[in-house]
Amino acid sequence: MSRMAKRFPTRIDLRKGTVDMTHGAGGRAMAQLIEELFIKHFDNDLLRQGNDQAMFNIPAGRMVMSVDGHVVSPLVFPGGDIGSLSVHGTINDVAMSGAKPLYLSAGFILEEGFPLAELERIVISMATASREAGVPVITGDTKVVERGKGDGVFITTTGIGVVPEGLEISGANVKAGDAILVSGNIGDHGVAIMSRRENLYFETEIVSDSAALHGLVANMVAAVPEIHGLRDPTRGGIASTLNEIAFQAEVGMRLNEESIPIRREVDAACELLGLDPLYVANEGKLVAFCPANKAEALLNVMQAHPLGKDAAIIGQVVADDMGFVTMETGFGGTRIVDWLAGEQLPRIC
Repeated sequence: MSRMAKRFPTRIDLRKGTVDMTHGAGGRAMAQLIEELFIKHFDNDLLRQGNDQAMFNIPAGRMVMSVDGHVVSPLVFPGGDIGSLSVHGTINDVAMSGAKPLYLSAGFILEEGFPLAELERIVISMATASREAGVPVITGDTKVVERGKGDGVFITTTGIGVVPEGLEISGANVKAGDAILVSGNIGDHGVAIMSRRENLYFETEIVSDSAALHGLVANMVAAVPEIHGLRDPTRGGIASTLNEIAFQAEVGMRLNEESIPIRREVDAACELLGLDPLYVANEGKLVAFCPANKAEALLNVMQAHPLGKDAAIIGQVVADDMGFVTMETGFGGTRIVDWLAGEQLPRIC
């Protein structure tokens, strides 16, 4: 008889079973859920240490750490789900410093009654995204809340990475004269979430752009180490991201509307839904800032990568004590691209 069979004589019913309060109580049921679901799919040597923490060696350089909570609704959407999203989102936050992501932790808050089959699907998706990115989940935690006090599952991931000495990428380093680049079409993720939430169907299905960007970032940094800033424009879209960096760096920005890449179907969906695509979330795009004389070289590197094939130069950083972000419109006018007021799309990541 195997060690697992001796410890857990009966197996969890992952096909028909549901989460119950014992799965978060710290006893045998919780240990069995961790063993038969989480360790089964996330399995790696560091996770198998079996402690309340993971011990690992780190390479030379400065450590980078980021944490992200994921409460997306619906849990499964065109192009992804909360599992893959929780991996991609945290990897991208680490990578925006120019760091190489190394490891992830994962915290699950489960609602009593949530089907174990759906939980396993999410965990498999998360494990697949982790393996494809080469960034393993090495420690985690599980809690269960009473029925009606959650929303199926919430996931919090923390990422650890290392950035080489001499590389200084920060929103605060963005300077007047810098070119502004975006790695591809904007608004895909937010519109994919909203279309599924509202049961809207279009002639061409709109899918989330959720993806891990660290490979693209590594190529960009290797080719143009003079990059001043990187940011992934998630909640609030590129408009909010650019306003954040303008405030952080005490500069202004000037965009060209016709240079901003957006899919025709996403643009049409935004018009139908009354949304401004500049404020719609992305989960697989980045905004980069570099000296103007390096912009074409950086653009070429981005377009050579699958996740940057639709990259474009969309504007420039300007001196402006007021920190305004403005945009030259397709009609020849200029408008202010302000901070997002309120919440255009709730629960999108």
